[in-house]
Amino acid sequence: MAGITYIAYMLVAIGIKRDPEVGVMAIMGSIAVKMIFCMAFVLVYSIKAKGNGLLFALNFFSVYLLFTAFEIYCLLRNLRHQNLK
Repeated sequence: MAGITYIAYMLVAIGIKRDPEVGVMAIMGSIAVKMIFCMAFVLVYSIKAKGNGLLFALNFFSVYLLFTAFEIYCLLRNLRHQNLK
């Protein structure tokens, strides 16, 4: 998940450097890319691993959604400071 987050961060950094006005779209795109890759990871892991795949998926996505909510909160907080300037 750290690797996926790093890739998403690099996409956002490139998007904001190219055109700061499109930065919000780059952020939303990176969140979508992270979710697609995480869903693929959970699917592959659930198929390959023996055990309760549904419980793993619920635990994984509860942590993922908490992390995403925290990330969006921090981004909105930073963007609010930029709008005041």
